[in-house]
Amino acid sequence: MATRFDLIVIGSGPGGEGAAMRAVKAGRRVAVVEEHTQVGGSCTHWGTIPSKTLRFAVRQIMEIHSNPMLRDLLRPSRLSFPRLLQSAAQVINKQVNLRESFYERNGVELLAGRARFTGTHSIEVQEPKGAREIVEADAFVIAVGSRPYRPPDVDFTHPRIFDSQTILGLQDTPQSVTIYGAGVVGCEYASIFRNLGVKLNLVNTRGKLLEFLDDEIVDALSYHLREQGALIRHNEEYERVEGQEDGVVLHLKSGKRLKTDILLWANGRTGNSAGLGLETLGIVTDSRGNIEVNRNYQTTQPHIYAVGDVVGFPALASAAYDQGRFCVAHLLDGSSEQLIELIPTGIYTIPEISSIGRNEHELTQDSIPYEVGHAFFRSLARAQITGQTVGMLKLLFHRETLAILGIHCFGDQAAEIIHIGQAIMSQKGDANSIRYFINTTFNYPTMAEAYRVAALNGLNRVF
Repeated sequence: MATRFDLIVIGSGPGGEGAAMRAVKAGRRVAVVEEHTQVGGSCTHWGTIPSKTLRFAVRQIMEIHSNPMLRDLLRPSRLSFPRLLQSAAQVINKQVNLRESFYERNGVELLAGRARFTGTHSIEVQEPKGAREIVEADAFVIAVGSRPYRPPDVDFTHPRIFDSQTILGLQDTPQSVTIYGAGVVGCEYASIFRNLGVKLNLVNTRGKLLEFLDDEIVDALSYHLREQGALIRHNEEYERVEGQEDGVVLHLKSGKRLKTDILLWANGRTGNSAGLGLETLGIVTDSRGNIEVNRNYQTTQPHIYAVGDVVGFPALASAAYDQGRFCVAHLLDGSSEQLIELIPTGIYTIPEISSIGRNEHELTQDSIPYEVGHAFFRSLARAQITGQTVGMLKLLFHRETLAILGIHCFGDQAAEIIHIGQAIMSQKGDANSIRYFINTTFNYPTMAEAYRVAALNGLNRVF
């Protein structure tokens, strides 16, 4: 007889963890199926944690090089890409141990293997050594995440052609790299490689970088990438990829040919829905493997939910965790909790970027009367002390009500700084106003002081 649970979660990334913890805290019997040898999903092993740890290591090297008292202590032999990845491995192990402890303490059963639906209330779990087990549940949450998109005409078995997961196995530091795709992943790795001194081509299929961001922020990122030595090519599409013994040639439809030591393909992602047996249940996926869900994260089978990257936008670890919690809340008592509208975007380029709310283009398009307040980091005492003077905080607010409409930050600690503004933007009525920043005493010297500077700058444009 098959073992039965109240809820089975497929995938142990942020979305799966959020769902499992919410359900087990409510007294439900929960199992989590994970096909990999360790919990954490792509976020922990191939995405957020390793790339951000690698970025931090590169930042530390940059700071040492900029300090004349310390730069002689760093020997060039220590700057290899694999050596820097060692710090990422240490963080990953800590994260895995922490996450496993959550499941153990809360009595969530971990099932190792790949899941496939055999019925509306049953799945088969194929273990790594081939054994198969049927388990049943009243409800399911699919949180299998996504993987880098691989076009069929690109040979990813070639030792010089990588995607954002396989690049973490790079055995040496290349002298040159072409990154195809200038989205978030492409721009982050462009910053990492360029600051390691690697010659870089960044090929963008669109007209500008990260089009969803505020134009002023995009311009600042483009300027600093070019200043760091990156060659950015906009409005380009590949014709074919030619792997050679001594490098890779990217043939573009424009006639250009770019030859570098390696190619990093960073052009989109695909949901990991294949092989789950969803088609037998009538659950619909799109061309990129994303599962269609309603506002409560239900699929066409009401007792089967899907969350995280496998449902597409916003494809953020932070959002996935909340989606997992919210879908279980609906399962438990029918409550329709929704994601907070103000979800911050964090992009870990060097310098980093974060934004929340609307940008200038959107406000202009909707004929909303707004004004702008700037605080340039070069004018802040804390930035001068740390030497991180590149960047700015930008506030967009309503000219009449002074309500905050958008916050955009480029520079050191941008992803941290944004949360101060997020808290005020989420307030209702008069509490959401740039006057809060003017009437609040900030510690001095801090980067948070940028809010007061930007608010005063903006208010001077109105009165």
